[in-house]
Amino acid sequence: MTASAASLTSHPASAPQRSRILPGFGLALGCSLFYLSVMVLLPFAALIAKAGSLGLAGFWASATGPRAVASYRITIEGALTAATINAVFGLLVAWVLVRRPLPGQRLIDALIDLPFILPAAVGGIALTAIFGPHGWIGQWCFRLGIPTAYSSIGVMIAMLFIGLPYVVRSIQPVLSELDPDVEEAAACLGARPWQIVTRIILPAILPATLTGFTLAFARGLGEYGAVIFISGNIPLKTEVSAQVISIKLDQFDYGGASAVAVMMLLASFLLLLAINVIQARVGGSRR
Repeated sequence: MTASAASLTSHPASAPQRSRILPGFGLALGCSLFYLSVMVLLPFAALIAKAGSLGLAGFWASATGPRAVASYRITIEGALTAATINAVFGLLVAWVLVRRPLPGQRLIDALIDLPFILPAAVGGIALTAIFGPHGWIGQWCFRLGIPTAYSSIGVMIAMLFIGLPYVVRSIQPVLSELDPDVEEAAACLGARPWQIVTRIILPAILPATLTGFTLAFARGLGEYGAVIFISGNIPLKTEVSAQVISIKLDQFDYGGASAVAVMMLLASFLLLLAINVIQARVGGSRR
């Protein structure tokens, strides 16, 4: 009896798996994977398959034509420049909204969110009315030799318009949770203003700023409606990749449109992957 008990003690029966507090995790996982596959993976697979139907030579010819290459450069440069500018001024806007409450702040918040819900065509028409050759601001800029419309500057302006809310809304919650008492304590201990900014505030909001930058950059890469009105769609000068794809579709060149789309997909993925790696390293060094 003792040996038998010792045997049972040395070789205990396998304990039952720990049950989850909320049931249905397997079902939720299956539904998530199914939805992700149908809405993301399958469209990408169909896009790649359509581009592959051209053959390697045909794909390369369509994807690396002068018009397509120029559109890649215009799109990526415009999105990167706009996202960088929005990261700076979006931080300032978020700081003012959180730390310096203004009269009519709810109205200002609504205006910041307006590009989220505003139809892209409406935004493009409004920007053209302001920054066009005869617009309120554009007429003065054109007289100074600064073409704010129908140029690469116009492309950047459109991307600035649609990207700003992503930066502000990414930084604003982090600033709201940042306790001003920490800054006051640092000041009482002798820290100078630039030390408070560089050692307390910036490290806390840098991950959120990078997140806003990434979202604004990704939004700029795919922008079409606002850009086509203010850019003029001049081939090799102001034509973005989305416009090149649209033109190829109008010409029933589905393979060529897919080739350009695959190149933009690959470039966007690599750039976003690099940004996410940088963001992860910044977050790790902060911890």
